Amino acid sequence: MNKVLLTGRITKDLELRKTQSGTSVVRFTLAVNRRFKQEGQPDADFISCTAWGKQADVMSQYLAKGSLIGVEGRITTGSYQGQDGKTVYTTDVTVENFDFLESRGASTQTHAQPYVPQNQPQTGFAQNDFNQNQSSVADDFENTLDIASDDLPF
Repeated sequence: MNKVLLTGRITKDLELRKTQSGTSVVRFTLAVNRRFKQEGQPDADFISCTAWGKQADVMSQYLAKGSLIGVEGRITTGSYQGQDGKTVYTTDVTVENFDFLESRGASTQTHAQPYVPQNQPQTGFAQNDFNQNQSSVADDFENTLDIASDDLPF
């Protein structure tokens, strides 16, 4: 299965292009906040995405730099020859579905201000609902069990 779910902000205004056959395409980068920040590391990952057809038309019409969206898609890999003759490998997310995650007014306000990653991840899920049933992943590995090899069933 090749399925990707991302929530993030568009890093620059979208530019709609057309292929020679007339198919709409828009390429953009999505800034996705990291859940845990390591010192000296960026707060976000910047994921290259591509939308085609009607979705590209809608995205270019209603989204702008700073818009918060949810993307469902698949990983697509490719390669091309660079100017120096070396093969350059690419990894992109091909958008299959997307959701607007804030009102257009909020998007306009965000558009006027530069994007600054926050420490908390932006998701389409209620964090409180998720956190009620989940313990910290780090907690699962902090305490080790003292088990003798005779106690193991294999």
